[in-house]
Amino acid sequence: MLDYQMHGDVAVLTMDDGKANAVSHAYVDALSEGLSRAEEGAKAVVLLGRVGVFSAGFDLKEIAKGPAESKALVDRGAALLFRLFTFPMPVVAASAGHAIAAGALLLLASDTRIGVGGDAKYGLNETAIGMSLPPFGLQMGLCRLSKRHQTEAMVQAHLYDAESAQKVGYLDQVVSLENLDQSAVAAATKLAELPTEAYAAMKLDVRKQYIDIIAASLA
Repeated sequence: MLDYQMHGDVAVLTMDDGKANAVSHAYVDALSEGLSRAEEGAKAVVLLGRVGVFSAGFDLKEIAKGPAESKALVDRGAALLFRLFTFPMPVVAASAGHAIAAGALLLLASDTRIGVGGDAKYGLNETAIGMSLPPFGLQMGLCRLSKRHQTEAMVQAHLYDAESAQKVGYLDQVVSLENLDQSAVAAATKLAELPTEAYAAMKLDVRKQYIDIIAASLA
């Protein structure tokens, strides 16, 4: 599930379950372990998925088991996303394919987001499948997405190609698949040169109003 490598001061975390990279209990465990390792020995993080799909969202098989099982998984996923959103060092997400629902939230929780074009789709499709965004997802969307696109992106469940996703706020840069990993590591290496404590403090200051609401919802 998790491949962990160091490139200089950058921890590269590749998540690959061989399928859709659904956010399951195993996914949460693996990524949490990777982030903990990064905190011990890195100055920046790159988060990669598998080619074709960064993450297709929460594990719907687990969600379908019942309210208790659904809540347990979503609560753990929320805690993981909140950890990323407040992580005390730069996080670069590199999406080599679809990033849908919780997969898109992984992008919104990261600092710099790089994606690929082609058939890849990016977006929050909760409304389309009869669900609503939980508070943590809503606040991350309000924080990171272009204000004039928020209704289309969150209420109307629009899925975007890479170029449109960049305009809306899911991505910061679009590159070829061949250049994705290299671009992500290069971006993280540059960010790792910034003073870590100042970076962490400024991230919390900029996102404070959203962090406070999410923290209260998770309490």
